[in-house]
Amino acid sequence: YGRDSVAVISTGQMLTEEFYTLGKLTRGLIGTNNYDGNTTLCMASAVSGYKRSFGSDGPPGCYEDFEHTDCLIAWGSNLPEQHPIIYWRMKEAQEKRGFPLIVVDPRVTMLAQNADRHLPITPGTDVVLQNALMHVILNEGLQDQTYIDANTTGLEALRAEVQKYDPVTAAKICGIDEDSIRHVARLFANAGAAMQIWTMGINQSTHGSDGVVGINNLALLTGNIGKPGGTSLSITGQCNAMGTREWSSCSGLPNYRLLEVPEHRAEIARFWNVDPEFFPKKRGMFQTDIYHAIESGQIKGLWLIATNPMSSLPNTARIRRAMEKLEFCAVQDCYQDTESAQYAHVYLPAGTWAEKEGVMTNTERRINLVKPISTPPGEAKPDLWIFNRMAERFNREGRVKFPEQAPEIFLEMASISTGRLADISGMNHALIERNRGIQWPYTREQAERGEAPPSGGKRLYTRDASFSYPDGRAKLIPLPFIDNNEVPDEKFPVWLNTGRLIEHWHGRTKTGKIGNNNKYSPIPFIEINPDLASELGIRRGDYVRLVSRRSDAVVMAQPTQRVPKNMVFLPFHFHDCANRLTLGLLDPHSRQPAYKQSAVRIEPIADQRAAARLSMEMRKF
Repeated sequence: YGRDSVAVISTGQMLTEEFYTLGKLTRGLIGTNNYDGNTTLCMASAVSGYKRSFGSDGPPGCYEDFEHTDCLIAWGSNLPEQHPIIYWRMKEAQEKRGFPLIVVDPRVTMLAQNADRHLPITPGTDVVLQNALMHVILNEGLQDQTYIDANTTGLEALRAEVQKYDPVTAAKICGIDEDSIRHVARLFANAGAAMQIWTMGINQSTHGSDGVVGINNLALLTGNIGKPGGTSLSITGQCNAMGTREWSSCSGLPNYRLLEVPEHRAEIARFWNVDPEFFPKKRGMFQTDIYHAIESGQIKGLWLIATNPMSSLPNTARIRRAMEKLEFCAVQDCYQDTESAQYAHVYLPAGTWAEKEGVMTNTERRINLVKPISTPPGEAKPDLWIFNRMAERFNREGRVKFPEQAPEIFLEMASISTGRLADISGMNHALIERNRGIQWPYTREQAERGEAPPSGGKRLYTRDASFSYPDGRAKLIPLPFIDNNEVPDEKFPVWLNTGRLIEHWHGRTKTGKIGNNNKYSPIPFIEINPDLASELGIRRGDYVRLVSRRSDAVVMAQPTQRVPKNMVFLPFHFHDCANRLTLGLLDPHSRQPAYKQSAVRIEPIADQRAAARLSMEMRKF
């Protein structure tokens, strides 16, 4: 069938040396262009937005910015439940400095409960709010014109677009009051340093990439990039999502190199000792497109690595049909009982993070070393061992070198990072361990001068015209609002919003096996407004049926004022539940699915015993 009849989908949860090795194997030996990570489901819109605004991926700020900021806006981010350790760092800084916290979220999350100002916008209208904030800033002359002139292009086109989004018009679309828009715009623009963070509430949308660009626009307009307390900081969704972005070659070649650039292809081809013509000339399919290609017969074989699409992808019924059509499927995971493993022709048992050595990169570009505390049990092997054995089958002459040990691989990565944005040429495992983590960039020249890695925060784009576009300038990008979400109607009158709980992690492959976690969150449930529950005759603890245009799911009802009357909230962790309902429309820039904007109706269930049995099935492993 040819090399592009096979697809490889990896994860954000391996070690960086493993990502690099898998990228070398896939790009340099197997040769398929259908290679992506499940980070498309969480971080693709952040990556796309950074690239569009700044010319490259790479979060410009750091956690230390919490200690310097004078204003914080959290867009679709619920730190206490999503990122509790980061939350406590932010909270400690806020208690010391007293900066205002503004939360933009349709739901009254734990973070929104503690906010100075909560903006419960209509789902999917973030871009409208961002344009309205910029309308106020520009019309009242609150922008940092000196910074704009020195560092950006596109101001006049942006100014023309945001004139369409005055606070009165925007307030009607967003479902909030116009005075809140004016107040937040002035608060943000007049702060000495202003910071924005976001997670899946922005990314998982049909215009997630635009939402990220809107955040960056606000930061650039007010000069809040590259200075203490002033940044746009995407909080990553998986433990090594940054490592995937930097080194896996999923979207191109190592260290943010692009397949579309001939010089990048030639450079890596020389280093790996492969023919540059072997590389494709542009990136291939995103994960979310690969399953459509399986349906059409274009892709015949699939290698899944530490990912579980039967649980994590939207529109489960469609994904099931695709998995059933595969002629060959290999699943590589540390647990064999995942929902996707039932479709495997070959299962490759892998070790967990505590059974291998390597590095991970966190949200603020800090690289930390992981060391094993035990060896993988039974027949399980570290992912690196599996990739190297696979490489031997494709590389019998030994033309492409595959080091066996993580420290050697890291030095290889460091050697091709010189002069790149993510320059790690001054690092090695021992230095990383000694410093308890090092942020990139940290160069060979810095190490040779004896310059210690910064103990606190390190920021990108700290000098004028230091962005990654050829002219050194960031782009201010106009963002017309296109309402292309599925919206409630007479047949499906309620918004479905999805998100996570503190007790569980993604699809519960790991946390579903932990007794205490399941004790506190044992079954799928919805948060429903008490007034809506009363109208439908639903009591606390009743099982109800959620019905969307795709399928249905049985869940327990939990009345709460956290959600408005036209919305329910459903945790996404449980198998065969939330993603039976979600639509999976894709962002046109990032190809990330819109998990958070679907329409459903709620039906009471007469036979509560039968519903309880169905609910029990959903939490089985």
